[in-house]
Amino acid sequence: MIRVESDSQLVARAQVGNQDAFAELVRRHSDRVFRLALSILGREFAAEAEEVAQEVFLKVHHALASFRGEAEVSSWIYRITFNQAVNLKARARYRRPHLDDTALSQVETAEPGPHSLLETAQRDQSLSECIATLPEVYQSALGLYYWMGASVAEVAALLDVPENTAKSYLHRARQLLDGMLKQRGYSYV
Repeated sequence: MIRVESDSQLVARAQVGNQDAFAELVRRHSDRVFRLALSILGREFAAEAEEVAQEVFLKVHHALASFRGEAEVSSWIYRITFNQAVNLKARARYRRPHLDDTALSQVETAEPGPHSLLETAQRDQSLSECIATLPEVYQSALGLYYWMGASVAEVAALLDVPENTAKSYLHRARQLLDGMLKQRGYSYV
């Protein structure tokens, strides 16, 4: 029977120089780290999200010796990811995404038709533009909750706020989005 080590056991082994243990930590958390970074940066910035993920694991590797286990390893890694992505987003706020609507015309698919794809892309673009105008904390709460599938408790932990505050952020963000989207002709969030 194969024994599966906990994250804390892997950290203990990695802290004494076991590279296989560190590689297993990276394997376990790399997908979620990437998705968290992507949820903060935006889907158009996949390359930057990859860079954030690499930087996160470099930081984790360098800081592993000082990790005291006061928090879950996963929470620690995701908090580093959150901070790295928010910092990158602040530095790259005025950069253009890699793809624009012309990329849509190059997509070959049997369904749905081009008109439907264009409507969906325009709706998604409007939603993205509206989300981008929200305060950073609301953007992060929405991304964590809807894209990452984090629970309200996890959102609260990652944002370092009480759970009721996280609920309030989500509620207020949805209200603001609803109003902005209605102004653009969409009747739902």
